[in-house]
Amino acid sequence: MAEIRACIASDFEPIFSLLQQLWPDKTLCRERLQSVFDRALKSGEVQRYLCAVEDGRIAGFCSMTLKNNLWVEGWLAHLDELVVDHAARGRGIGGDLLQAMIKLAEECGCVRVELDSAFHRKEAHAFYERRGFENRAYLFSRKLV
Repeated sequence: MAEIRACIASDFEPIFSLLQQLWPDKTLCRERLQSVFDRALKSGEVQRYLCAVEDGRIAGFCSMTLKNNLWVEGWLAHLDELVVDHAARGRGIGGDLLQAMIKLAEECGCVRVELDSAFHRKEAHAFYERRGFENRAYLFSRKLV
């Protein structure tokens, strides 16, 4: 069983590798991602990062952003990323990370947890639906830079 723990600065390299698996068609900028990662670790309660450690190596990663939200009339937890190493899938790590993040959201006083998932990620959709998530909206996005 994997240990779920808060991420630390030295976790960046293995998490970078996991993000490459999550977004294989995207060219990732290591420096910009490092900056985002470091900023999140220093953000206090606004952003939270958890990782799953199995046999001494990081096998999964999950991130969450908290925001004060009028629609939910309280704190909303948005799961930004959830990824498990290809070689470690099927062992419950993703479910453990998700459950740990939901528990953390509850401890932070959140009244709802949301996430978005690309249209082509059918297996991910089924994963979330099995865990009580419902598809209730489209995500609209506009690139600024």
